[in-house]
Amino acid sequence: MARSLAALDYSILQQCMHCGLCLPTCPTYDATRRERHSPRGRIALMRAVADGELEIGAGFADEMSYCLGCLACQSACPAGVDYANLFETARSDIERRGGVTGWSRRIWRAVTLGWLFTSPRALRAAGRALRLYQRSGLQALARRSGLLRLLPADLRRLEPQSPVIARRFSHQLISPTERPEGAERYRVALLTGCVQDLVFADINRDTADVLLANGCTVDTPPWQPCCGSLHAHTGEAEAARSLARRLLDLFPPDRYDAIVTNSGGCGSHLRHLGRLLGDDDAYCDAAAAWDEKLRDAHEWLVEFGCRPPRAAPFDEARVVTYHESCHLAHGQGIRAQPRELLALLPETRLVELPESDWCCGSAGIYNITQPEQSEALLERKARHIASTGAAIVATANPGCHIQVARGLRGRGHDVEVMHPVSLLARAYRREGRFVPTM
Repeated sequence: MARSLAALDYSILQQCMHCGLCLPTCPTYDATRRERHSPRGRIALMRAVADGELEIGAGFADEMSYCLGCLACQSACPAGVDYANLFETARSDIERRGGVTGWSRRIWRAVTLGWLFTSPRALRAAGRALRLYQRSGLQALARRSGLLRLLPADLRRLEPQSPVIARRFSHQLISPTERPEGAERYRVALLTGCVQDLVFADINRDTADVLLANGCTVDTPPWQPCCGSLHAHTGEAEAARSLARRLLDLFPPDRYDAIVTNSGGCGSHLRHLGRLLGDDDAYCDAAAAWDEKLRDAHEWLVEFGCRPPRAAPFDEARVVTYHESCHLAHGQGIRAQPRELLALLPETRLVELPESDWCCGSAGIYNITQPEQSEALLERKARHIASTGAAIVATANPGCHIQVARGLRGRGHDVEVMHPVSLLARAYRREGRFVPTM
């Protein structure tokens, strides 16, 4: 069933008290001081659409596009407004009712959201092609020759931001089932993601290793569909529902003690499959069971008691700071657990990052659709990271990882970006007793 503001439970639209406590947390309101660019301003627009007082047109679509969807307002709201639900429903309405037009946009959405991100094989094939372009010298040649000037403006902005594709993907690093050396404490499923699989397959390997080192048997099917978070976030609700069904078929929840994700953005979406498929008689029960089993990797490790490493991750003591993924902190409420895991690392000092939960400007495809605002947020984030004096900034979302690494590198800051579980995995390996299975 298509999502619509007009069909939404009206009490969700009425929850906002217009108290303004969300305003200091909203990056777009902070930048412009305009009410329409605030959470309560956007909710007022959504309510006007639901009441039939405002047509869905370019103005409404532009405002929803300008919103990062970072959900900081949701954390700040004393009334418990479900902004994520409102925001995704508004974007779904925009797509369904043609609030944004243009043939080039339709083509790119069909190619990316409609094809690449629904076919793991096609996505990996595209990843290999991009790696060949990057590693063969073609990328350097294209940049030197000026050929990139022939591309449309959006693609010209995108090309320098394209992440380096990994040499091997998750299915080449992780066996379908891996068992711990000692007794099995739990059986878990590991979600490998899309960008995480193509760019950070090593983080998936690290996550499997950390779970194994803590007594978990890990199931990692080699061909996993996209979780659908990108589709839900950009208004493609039906595609998100279809992908959710494929996940439930691949990972029957009753088979596992936990279904583990290491990506903050994916996890925020994956916690709500019950709501997404609540009207699907064939899948609603399995979706509700899935929601009970879904765990962020940090959350799961802390929940059952992560074993402290007996070795430090590096030869010398390091200072680490932590940038919070918006959808991990605000979407899932996972704040303390990554810090608790980082605190377990010997010879590692954790320094708090100023504005640690302020968006870095990645926000899915925000750095493509709103490059100017995205770059301003990245500048702010890079400045704060540099101020800590840390050698490493830990973060737990692939979009943040790519964005922050690019921002630090472009500004001459010698700070390495790592996932917290990668630091744990490195420490376990240096104990000399834990050897990866592949």
